[in-house]
Amino acid sequence: MQRTYIKEVFEGKEKKVNVKGWVHETRDLSKIKFLILRDISGNIQITAIKGKTPENVFEKIDKIPRESVISVEGTTQKSKQAPNGIEIIPDKIEIISEAEHPLPIDVSDFSKTELSKRLDYRFLDFHRQKIQAIFKIQNEICNSFREFFYNNGFIEMQPPCIISSASEGGTELFPAKYFEKNAYLAQSPQLYKQMLACSMEKTFMITPVWRAEKHNTIRHLNEARQMDIEVAFANQMEIMKWEERVVKYIIEKVIEKCKNELDFLKIKLKVPKAEYISYDETVKLLGMKYGEDLSPEDEKKLNEKFPDTIVFVHSWPTSLRCFYIMTKDEKPDAKLSEGFDAIYKGLEITSGGQRIHMPELLIKRLKTKKMNPKNFKYYIDSFRYGAPPHAGWSIGLERLTQLIVGEKNIREACMFPRDRDRLVP
Repeated sequence: MQRTYIKEVFEGKEKKVNVKGWVHETRDLSKIKFLILRDISGNIQITAIKGKTPENVFEKIDKIPRESVISVEGTTQKSKQAPNGIEIIPDKIEIISEAEHPLPIDVSDFSKTELSKRLDYRFLDFHRQKIQAIFKIQNEICNSFREFFYNNGFIEMQPPCIISSASEGGTELFPAKYFEKNAYLAQSPQLYKQMLACSMEKTFMITPVWRAEKHNTIRHLNEARQMDIEVAFANQMEIMKWEERVVKYIIEKVIEKCKNELDFLKIKLKVPKAEYISYDETVKLLGMKYGEDLSPEDEKKLNEKFPDTIVFVHSWPTSLRCFYIMTKDEKPDAKLSEGFDAIYKGLEITSGGQRIHMPELLIKRLKTKKMNPKNFKYYIDSFRYGAPPHAGWSIGLERLTQLIVGEKNIREACMFPRDRDRLVP
C-alpha cells in the first residue's frame, strides 16, 4: 500500500491507510492503548482496542521505544476524543528502526536540555516539533525571497566561495590551501555580485559566508547564509525600497503559509511598516556620539521608538562604511556616504548602499582604508569598461529567522551552527 502522509488523513482522502513516522508518545489504559505517530506533516492518534485489534498489534503498541520509526496500516475513523477528530485503528504495525534508550537529550516540545548539548545531538534535536517549526519557517523565508526576485526579473547567481583576497576590510579571513596558492573562504559575495550587476543589471543569491572573528555572542555565527541582491542604475534610496518590499513580502508569505508553525510557537507576526532616517537624525534622536556605530542598545531604542517597523538608517559617515560604498556626490573627500543599515525588531539585519563604480575613486578609497589596490586588480578592472552606478544589500538568513521566530540565540535558527567552539556535527 502506498504511504499516506498524516496531513492527507485529515483531508479525508483515504479510509485504508499506511502511515509512517516516529513514535511521539504511547499510553496504556489496560483495554485501550494509544500511540501518537508523528511525520513531517503532523501527528495522529493510533488507537488499539483489546479484542478488536489483532493481539500481536495490541501487545506491541505500548512497548515500542519513543522516537522509533514505524509503519502503521489501518483504517481511519472519526473520534471526538482524538486530536483533530480522526484516529487510526491499526491492523498491522512494523518497526522499521528501533530507537536506542535512554535518549541522550530531551526531545519533548519544551525540552529542558541545554542548547550546547542539543546541538551536540542536532540530528535528534530535529525530531522536536519546535525545531521543525523554526526551519519550516526558514524554508518559507528562502522560498519567498527567491520567488519575489524571480517575479521581478532578477537573475540568481552562484558566487565563488573560495577567494584570493579579502572582500571587505576589517574582518579576519579563514585561510585555505588552494593547490600551490594561498586562498580564503569568502567573507562576502560583494565583489562578484557587483561584477554581475554591471552586465546583467539585477541579481540575487542565497550563499554561505565565513568570518573569522573571535566573537562568541548570541548574535553572531562564523558561518552564515546571506540573502543578497545587487541592482544596476540604483542609488541607496532605491535599493532600500527593494528591501522594504521583499521583507514585507516574506513576512506576508510566512503569515499565510506557516500559520500552524506560528501558532505552535505562539508568535503573532505583523507585516512591518518602514521608517527612513538619516545617520545625522539618528544621532540626535538617540543622543549618540557622532562618528560611532549603532550599539545593540541603540538598535533596541530604535525598535522602541518605531515598533513593528524596518528602520532604515541611511547616509552614514564615510569613515564608518566599507571601501566600496559610494561617497556623497561622488566626491573623494565627502564626509557622508551612500550607505545604510536596516534595523528590524531591535537588531541590524542589513548593511548596504550604492557602490563605487569609478576605478580611480575606488583606488583612493582602498588607500584611505590602508588596503592594497593591487590585491583588488580584477575587481577594479571590472569597472573600466562601461560600469553603471549600482547598489545592493545583504540580509542574514539566520538572523532574520531568529527575529521572526523570537529566539534569543542565533544558533537556534541555524541547522548546524559553526562558531569558534563548534565544528561538529
